[in-house]
Amino acid sequence: MSSPSEPTSPTPPRRTYFNRMTVVAFVAGLALAGGIAAVAGAAGMGAGGWHHGMGNHGTADASAHVDHLLKHLFVEVDATDAQQAQITPLVKQAMTDLMPLHAQAQAAHTQAIQALTQDTVDRSALEAARVAHLQLADQASKRLVQLIADVDEVLTPAQRSALAVHLQKMHVRT
Repeated sequence: MSSPSEPTSPTPPRRTYFNRMTVVAFVAGLALAGGIAAVAGAAGMGAGGWHHGMGNHGTADASAHVDHLLKHLFVEVDATDAQQAQITPLVKQAMTDLMPLHAQAQAAHTQAIQALTQDTVDRSALEAARVAHLQLADQASKRLVQLIADVDEVLTPAQRSALAVHLQKMHVRT
């Protein structure tokens, strides 16, 4: 039990600041991750939706979508030309890294559908498809976290906060 005359520890304010910055960074990262996920989705969207059309046309559309998202990001955080020059290749490389995962996810999805449509339930095929989906999600998640950290290193704390505020406004609208 502590007495009222004991000095208080400076840890709580520091933890509060750290927690606040962690939340801001996480929210900014989620926004960026959402943008990348949208890019990956847009790249795969053909006439029928998410699971169709992964040709070169899809990649060009995804690249244009990334450019569009980055323009909005840069305006929201008032990114300098130098920051834009650093962030753009980071995001484009992440998109390049994530595109093959989308194709692999389609294959795992097809595997699961095939297992579900057999005359008898093939539990091992369903489990294999589940494991494949989880592995792909883990790979994508790791790559997105890497991207988030890379972008966070380029942005200032004030810019990360501005992005978090913008994302919160967007979240409330949806």
